Amino acid sequence: MKYTQLGRTGLKVSRLVLGTMNFGPQTDEADSHAIMDAALDAGINYFDTANVYGWGENKGRTEEIVGNWFAKGGDRRDKTVIATKVYGNMAADGGAPWPNHDRLSAVNIRRAVDASLKRLQTDRIDIYQFHHIDRRTPFEEIWQAIDVLVQQGKILYAGSSNFPGYKIAQANELARAHGRVGLVSEQCLYNLAERRAEMEVIPAAQDYGLGVIPWSPLHGGLLGGVLRKEAEGKRRRDGRSASALENTSVRDQVQRYEDLLDKHGLQPGEVALAWLLTRPGVTGPIVGPRTREQLDSALRAVELELSDEVLGGLDEIFPGPGPSPEAFAW
Repeated sequence: MKYTQLGRTGLKVSRLVLGTMNFGPQTDEADSHAIMDAALDAGINYFDTANVYGWGENKGRTEEIVGNWFAKGGDRRDKTVIATKVYGNMAADGGAPWPNHDRLSAVNIRRAVDASLKRLQTDRIDIYQFHHIDRRTPFEEIWQAIDVLVQQGKILYAGSSNFPGYKIAQANELARAHGRVGLVSEQCLYNLAERRAEMEVIPAAQDYGLGVIPWSPLHGGLLGGVLRKEAEGKRRRDGRSASALENTSVRDQVQRYEDLLDKHGLQPGEVALAWLLTRPGVTGPIVGPRTREQLDSALRAVELELSDEVLGGLDEIFPGPGPSPEAFAW
């Protein structure tokens, strides 16, 4: 495994981040624990979760699975940088949350941290992330709540997820004015097929020293060899890839992508991850394996060196938006 600093911090993290979103809904606890053991054995030390994972009637279940794994001992907790998130309500899907049991008020942050700590069976959260912007709560209140939690030792760093560039700037300018560390990471949707983050989010993250953690690096399976698997009868299209491939231009684009990689004897999913590891500002993509085989494939991407020919071909097939503001101003 390769490691890097998380943004401007002194925290050293693996170039792959283990996402746990499938633990519970798609992967049972025993298999989830086996995947986490394998990830740790392979050198992945950065695990990501959220208080709402488990979904539906089982929100919080994923944190419980991770907590039960920590409780097994063997230095699992000490070797792991654990990141979780706050924002969404914990009511069952379709249910109305109790007032102050969602978003980023100081009241909810305090309550949600304690609930996550209990489920995770730990005394601290290494990176506590805001899962979305809260248009109703000023950053003065948010940072005041974070200050208290840092002083109590319940969290070490704060990060963001799904923030636009201007909110990253707002949050960190206010933090800087009061001598706070501010945000240290940003999780955003970023992959070969979805590169809009390059216009504002990633430049803001780089300027303010945030590590960029891309989520959905395979774009819902679209970049994982979906057409090849479909032709071989190994995959039924669903979710994001199914709706995307209804567009003939997208389907043609994905076919060109798979043809390019076939020419070079490369696996699409591994290339999509390896490409992200070449991008400026990226700490490491989140991989969310449902099985041990998917984890092994992701691990191979860390060692994969993409040639200039392949990188050039990828840019031709999936061109980025270009730098901001030139991309939209000139």
